[in-house]
Amino acid sequence: MASTAPTKAATEIALTGRPVISATGLFTPEETITNEELVASFNSFVDRHNAANADAIAAGEVEALAHSSVEFIEKASGIKARHVMSKAPILDPDTMCPRLDERPNEELSIMAEIGVIAARQALDRAERAPEDVDAVLCAASNMQRAYPAMAIEIQQALGIEGFGFDMNVACSSATFGLQTAADYIRAGNAKSVLVVSPEITSGHLNWRDRDSHFIFGDVATAVLVEDAAIAPREHWDILGTKLKTVFSNNIRNNFGFLNRAHPETAGAPDKLFVQEGRKVFKEVVPMVAEMILEEAERLEIDAAGMRRLWLHQANAGMNRLIAQRVLGHEANADESPTVLDTYGNTSSAGSIIAFHLNSDDLVAGDTGLICSFGAGYSAGAVFVRKAA
Repeated sequence: MASTAPTKAATEIALTGRPVISATGLFTPEETITNEELVASFNSFVDRHNAANADAIAAGEVEALAHSSVEFIEKASGIKARHVMSKAPILDPDTMCPRLDERPNEELSIMAEIGVIAARQALDRAERAPEDVDAVLCAASNMQRAYPAMAIEIQQALGIEGFGFDMNVACSSATFGLQTAADYIRAGNAKSVLVVSPEITSGHLNWRDRDSHFIFGDVATAVLVEDAAIAPREHWDILGTKLKTVFSNNIRNNFGFLNRAHPETAGAPDKLFVQEGRKVFKEVVPMVAEMILEEAERLEIDAAGMRRLWLHQANAGMNRLIAQRVLGHEANADESPTVLDTYGNTSSAGSIIAFHLNSDDLVAGDTGLICSFGAGYSAGAVFVRKAA
């Protein structure tokens, strides 16, 4: 367990300016929705819709909705189940979205609550006290509110001095947060930074859309980035980081505070997650693979020799192609582990979950890559090496 006072290492050792990953944390909701459950709910909704609009459908005025299927979902994505914060309302054909009670301002918000759980686990794993941490970055695809920042609420709940702020680069938020934290270490502006990614993605998913109703799940992750001088014996050196953005409308969510200025479309489908999946696949795969290979060469890292790739958990096919281009061969489950099948797409948290659950077996000197990519387009790569 973490100590109750700042460690000697955190207060007396001269800092190096070299960033490392000291520990990670993970919160997983108890409730799970299987593909079978999801399909049964969706198809019930479709049958109701088609029956209620039978005459309009026959007249060609309304388009009939098509059933979903387990086979379609797994072929399209590789997803078999997902964890959620609110299962029953999502599966209710009359509701089909989560229901979470609004909390009073004096109570910890739901997004901060799950972020704090993940953060405390990371601190405990590093045997670090909150007083040792200088900053909290809340890096996620959606924030529960505009302000005050979720990061500041998490900071307050943990008892951390210093500062915190929110950042959103959609599915790349966590890796963008890791580079930001690493840059604070490199510049000497902080010795210990928590990057927390609470992702309640079920709230922005259109559960009535056949092409995307199966994609997302809920989770929270935390990564403790610190100066090498104060890192625990078991840690990961951050060898280099690279970020890239290219504007695209192919993944978009138009929900925002200006929706009230045009109430006629405030409830339109584009106020939830929408994407052109085939275009995303075609355009993002080469962009990400090229970025990884170019940065690996710049860092003098043998890309083909990396021990493990912890890739963004959005689509099994995308990961297979990216890993193949980076490693030079089709990656096996050990080289490119997946959590997509049981967690679904958890936006920015996906690659962090993969790292958290599939990194303890590596040995000193092994190199790997934490990489995420998504709306923007955005992509972030964090090259790491297991410390001796």
